[in-house]
This record gives sequence, structure tokens and C-alpha cells, in this order.
Amino acid sequence: MRVARFLFQKLTRVLAGNGLYLSKSLNYKQSPAPLPINFDYVRYATLGLCFEQLVARQVPGNVAELGVYQGDFAKRLNQLFPDRQLYLFDTFEGFADQDVSTEKASGFSTGEQSFANTSVELVLRKMPHPQQCIVKKGFFPATAADVDDTFCFVSLDADLYDPILEGLRFFYPRLALGGYIFVHDFNNDEYRGARQAVTEFCRAEGIGFTPLPDSGGTAVLCK
Repeated sequence: MRVARFLFQKLTRVLAGNGLYLSKSLNYKQSPAPLPINFDYVRYATLGLCFEQLVARQVPGNVAELGVYQGDFAKRLNQLFPDRQLYLFDTFEGFADQDVSTEKASGFSTGEQSFANTSVELVLRKMPHPQQCIVKKGFFPATAADVDDTFCFVSLDADLYDPILEGLRFFYPRLALGGYIFVHDFNNDEYRGARQAVTEFCRAEGIGFTPLPDSGGTAVLCK
């Protein structure tokens, strides 16, 4: 499986470098930018389909991402939901030391990968509708203490066990009926805490999820 994924990713990088694409847009109508052919096509295409369901069923609520990094996925969210507020939760300085300590102690990952090469300014420059963004910089869930809102879509891409579990605990009760939560890295062997957080939370709450075969793997929860 790892060899197949490596070869596929290598092939798709070559194709993307030559301007070859699977789709002309993220969800056929909304996105003017072509989507490079790669494993994340599955995640972006699924996002587009979920978006169409949210619109068709008139699901209320705003949008959020925990684990923004440089804002590429957040940009897609801001583009799809121009009339909804987008909460951006991140330290914008890489992993927090206490989360890394949990990772190492539990054997989930080394937590050594750096995601510090970002900033609030860098992310906001990418947003097509920055006026809709609410930046929550710092350690989660402390940064959500003053958030009293309902959500239709949430992306959890914090990689590590503690923030993902806390993200599920915070956002799922605030998720509107028919809303979605995407948890990235569910099948990423480098961040096994993500799978543990999802399975632990879903088992405790008696809810199901659907895994996607995208880069790193994504678990989709629907309320």
C-alpha cells in the first residue's frame, strides 16, 4: 500500500507539473482554479459534493478549520462559503510543546515535523474573502473559549491526538444537523494519534464515520 501510494503521488506530481488535471474546478461551478491531479483530489472533490449537499438541504452554520498551516484548504472553504464566517484556529507557530509531549509519550508520532513557516498575514493574503475570516491564534481549545456558534462544516487538520480529540469534543456538539467534519491524517502512519482520536471519540459517542482514500487519509463525520 505504501509503495503504491508513493508511486501514485510521484506520478501525479509529474502530471501536475505538466499541467494535467482531473477536474477544471473544485465543485464544477464555484472554483475558477484547476485542481492538480493528486491524492488530495479525493478530499477536495468530496468537499465539493458535501458543499452541494449543505446548500441543497439549507444547513445553517458557519465554517471552521483547526490546523490551518499555510491556508490552502482554508482558501477553498472561504471560496465555497463566501457568505459564512470562517474561523481559523492555529498557533501559527507550529506544534505546541504539550501536544508533542503527549504524542511522544503515547508513541503516536515524534511530533518533530515543523509547521512554523506560516503566519496570520500569509494565510489572510490567500483568502478571497478575508473579511469573513475570524483568526483564533493560540492554543486550542483555549482559543475557542469565547466562541458561541453553530457550524455546518469543520476541518480538523491538527495532526496530533490531543488537538484532534479536543476539536471533536468542541465542534461536534455545535455541528448543525446535516453538517460535516473532515478529520485529516486518519490513515497517516506518521500521525497515528489522529486515528486514535477519531475512533475513541466516535466509540464514546456512538457515531460512525467514513474514511476517504486521499493523501494521509480523511475521516468524514456527518451529523
